[in-house]
Amino acid sequence: MTGLIVATVPTVPTVLAMAAPPQGGGAWVVLLPYAAIGAIFYFIILRPMKGRQKKVAEFRDALKVGDKIITTSGIYGSITKLNDRSVQLQVADKVRIEVSRAAVGGYQGQDPVVQDSGSM
Repeated sequence: MTGLIVATVPTVPTVLAMAAPPQGGGAWVVLLPYAAIGAIFYFIILRPMKGRQKKVAEFRDALKVGDKIITTSGIYGSITKLNDRSVQLQVADKVRIEVSRAAVGGYQGQDPVVQDSGSM
C-alpha cells in the first residue's frame, strides 16, 4: 500500500476548545482606554481653557477709569465709567457709548487678552 493520508476536519466544539481561554482581567482593562482619552482631553483642552478664562477674568476685574481699551468688535476708546456689567467708553469728543464688560478685548497697543473665537 502506498502512503494514504487521511485528513479530518475539526468540528466546531473542537475549534472552540482550542481557542485561548478568556482572560479574567476585569472591567478596568476595558475602561483604561476611555480614562486615557479623558486625561488627554483634560490636559490638552480643558486645563488651558481654564487658564485663559482666569486671565480674562483678572483683566476685566482690573479695568479702571482712564484705561485706553479696544473692544472685541474693534472699537477704540477710553473708559469713563464702570458698572458691574458694563463699561462706558469715550470714542470721540462728546461721543460716549456703553458696552458690556465682556466686549472689552484688551488694552490699546497690546496683544488682545480675549482671543478671537473665530467665525462659524
